[in-house]
Amino acid sequence: MIRVAVADDQAVVRMGLKALLQREPDLEHVGEAADGAQALALLRRTRPDVLLLDIRMPGMDGLAALRAIAADAGLSATRIVVVTTFAVDEYVFAALQAGASGFLLKDSAPDELVNAVRVVAAGEALLSPAITRKVIGLFGRHGTEPVAGLDTLTPRERELVGWVATGLSNAEIAKELVISPDTVRTHVSRAMVKLRARDRAQLVVFAMRAGLVAPT
Repeated sequence: MIRVAVADDQAVVRMGLKALLQREPDLEHVGEAADGAQALALLRRTRPDVLLLDIRMPGMDGLAALRAIAADAGLSATRIVVVTTFAVDEYVFAALQAGASGFLLKDSAPDELVNAVRVVAAGEALLSPAITRKVIGLFGRHGTEPVAGLDTLTPRERELVGWVATGLSNAEIAKELVISPDTVRTHVSRAMVKLRARDRAQLVVFAMRAGLVAPT
C-alpha cells in the first residue's frame, strides 16, 4: 500500500485528490494540509510515501516546505510530486534543486496523477522529455558546477547519467543506444550509488549541474 498525503491551499483541490486516491486499491490517503507548515507537521506525524504538494500557498509555500523536508533526515523517505497550475518556469528549477521527484499539472488526467504517485513511490523521476528540455535550458543559464563523485563514474556511467537527464525511461534509453534495459538499469544504479543520489530526480539535477545531458 502506497501512503499519500496532499498539501494544497484550495479545499476543492484537496477534496478532488482525496477522492481520486481513495478509489485506488493500492493507494491510501493519510491526510491533508492547507499550507507548508501544516504539510511539515502532517509528514512528521504520518510519514507518507508520497506527498502531492502545491507550490503557491499562503504562509510557508511549497518551495519553503520542500527545503524544510530536505533538511529533515527523518522525512528522507517521502517522495514529493509538485502539483501545480503553472507550466515549467523558475519554480520547477528551484523545486528540482530542493528535492522534488516530479511535476504534474493540476489539469492532468486522473490516470496520470495516479500513475505519478506509483512512479515516484518506486524511486523513479516524473520528468517528461518536454519538461526536461525546458528545465535543461533553465539550468544552462546558471552554468555548470562541480558534483561530488562525478570523477568516480566510468565513461559508460557518465553517458547514461546524461541520458537520464533527458527524461527518457530506461527502456527508451536502451532503445536509443541499442543495449538492454537491464544494462541501462545496472549502470544507472551504480551511478546513483557513487553520486549518492536520493532518487532518479536528484540524479537528473546532478547531471544538469555537471553539464552531462545527452543530445536528443
